[in-house]
Amino acid sequence: MIKTIKDIDVKGKRIVMRVDFNVPMKEGKVQDDTRITAAIPSIQYLLEKGAKTITLFSHLGDPKKDAKKAKEKAEKDGKTFDEVKYITGKHRLAPVAEYLAGKLGKPVVFGGEDGCFGKKAFIEGQKDGTVILLENTRFHKEETSDDAAERDKLAKELATYGEIFVNDAFGTAHRDHASTASISKFLKVSVGGFLMEKEVAYLEPIVTNPIKPLVAIIGGAKVSSKIAVLESLLKNASALVIGGGMAYTFLKAQGHTVGKSLVEDDQIDTAKSILAAAKKLGSEIVLPVDHVGSEKFDSAAPAVAISGVDIPDNLMGMDVGPKTIAKYKEVLAKAKTIVWNGPVGVFEFDNFAAGTKAVAMLVAEATGRGATTVVGGGDSVAAVNKFGLADKMSHVSTGGGASLELLEGKKLPGIEVCR
Repeated sequence: MIKTIKDIDVKGKRIVMRVDFNVPMKEGKVQDDTRITAAIPSIQYLLEKGAKTITLFSHLGDPKKDAKKAKEKAEKDGKTFDEVKYITGKHRLAPVAEYLAGKLGKPVVFGGEDGCFGKKAFIEGQKDGTVILLENTRFHKEETSDDAAERDKLAKELATYGEIFVNDAFGTAHRDHASTASISKFLKVSVGGFLMEKEVAYLEPIVTNPIKPLVAIIGGAKVSSKIAVLESLLKNASALVIGGGMAYTFLKAQGHTVGKSLVEDDQIDTAKSILAAAKKLGSEIVLPVDHVGSEKFDSAAPAVAISGVDIPDNLMGMDVGPKTIAKYKEVLAKAKTIVWNGPVGVFEFDNFAAGTKAVAMLVAEATGRGATTVVGGGDSVAAVNKFGLADKMSHVSTGGGASLELLEGKKLPGIEVCR
C-alpha cells in the first residue's frame, strides 16, 4: 500500500506533481494520449479539492541521446539533420501543455522553453487553481545524473515550487531521478496519485500474495531480459507460459531443433535451470508444441505451418500454432489471476499475429469470468490495443520497465517515496 492524494488535505496548498507525459510525438503533435489521459483523474481531484497551484513536470524522450541517434541515421542515409527542429518537434512539452488543456477543459500554463530552474516567482504569480506544465526535465543533466549531489540540485529547486509532492508517473517509478524520487527529500509530504495507486494495487499482489491459481504469460524476444521476472513469478505461479523469441532458447535447452529461430546460446544453461526449478516447485512450464514459421524475418514472408515441436533448418519460428493455442486455453481456464508480459509471436506482422491475438482473447475471456488479469510491458499493451481488447482486461499497465521490475520483486524508488 502507498499513501495517496486521498490521505491528505490539499486545500490552499501548492502541489508539485511528477507525471509521465513521455508520449510519442510527430512534428510537435501528440500521437498517442494514453499517458496524458491516465494522469487526468489525479489532476482533476486536486483541482476539486482546492489546490492553490498544480505544477506538473515530466520527461519526453531523452533529447541529447535521441538527437544523437537521429543525426547518425540521417548522416548514414545522406540526409541533412536539423537538431533544433528535431528537438522542437519531438521533445518540447509546449504542445503537450496545449493538448492537456483540451483534455482538462481549462488552460494549462506552459513554463517556458528555458527549463525548470528559476520558476518560483512565475508559479507564485499565477492565480489560484492554475495548472502549470514545466519544460522537459531531461533537458537538465541533473535529472538523470548518477551523482546524487548533482541530482539534488534540480530536486531541491523543484521542491521550492510546492508544499506537497505527488508522484503519478508509474512509467518512471523504477528511475532514481531528481524529479521522480530525489525531490521527496526536500518536502515533508510525498504521496502517490490515482494512477500510481492503481498500478501498485494490481501489480504488487502478483508477487507478494496473488489469488491462486496464478498463470504468467511471459513472451518477448530475449530470455536475458526476462530472467529475473521468470524466477520471481515461478514462486507463486501454477504455470508459466513462455512464448515469443525466448521460447526457442528453452526448446533448444530441451534438445529440440529450432531452425533459424532467434536463440540466445549463452542463456541455454539459464533456461535449463529455470526448467529444473519449475519441476522442483511443481509449476508447469508451457512451451510451444507447434509453430508458424517463415524462411525470413519479413512482414511479407509467407507463413508456413509447422505441425510439431521441432523446426526445420530452413525455417524460423514466428508465431505459435493451433495446438499451442489449444494448450493455452486449457491452462488459462483454471487461472484466477493472469499476468501477461510480452507477445507470443511477431504480432506486428499480420501473417504472424494469430497467436498473440488468441492470447489476448483468452485473457479477455478470463476477465469476463471473474479472473484478475494484468497486462504489463510495452509490446503486450500494444497488442491488446491493436486487437481492441484493452478495456476487457482488469488492468493495463502504463509502465514497461517499471511493471517488469515490480514483477521482479524489486523496490522502485518512485513508489518507495510514497510509502
